[in-house]
Amino acid sequence: MPIHIADPTTTPESLAKASEEYLIFYSSIVNGEMWCPDCLAVEDLVKNTFSSEDAPTALIIYTGDRPTWKSPSNVFRSGPFGVQCVPSIVKIKNGKEVTRLVDQGEIIPGLGNLVQS
Repeated sequence: MPIHIADPTTTPESLAKASEEYLIFYSSIVNGEMWCPDCLAVEDLVKNTFSSEDAPTALIIYTGDRPTWKSPSNVFRSGPFGVQCVPSIVKIKNGKEVTRLVDQGEIIPGLGNLVQS
């Protein structure tokens, strides 16, 4: 399956060296599910998009529980990708961002086109 889950000790800087083609930033799982409703809303679409054997590879990064994510000092808010919203899907090439989709309003209508580009 081309979807991988980042080790909890993953740093933003190490993500630039990831072998995956897409970085998926989600809220962390709390009490059995992601605490962010927008992350839940796109979860099935993301799984379906990246689950086939010929799909591009993706790495899921959990950004923390609600208080951790909301903190301005959250490690994923800075660094090479400066994520400000979950969910966010970042397409990377050679360790650099090519484009990104943020929030369910962009991801739901745009993910299919993003992976085809």
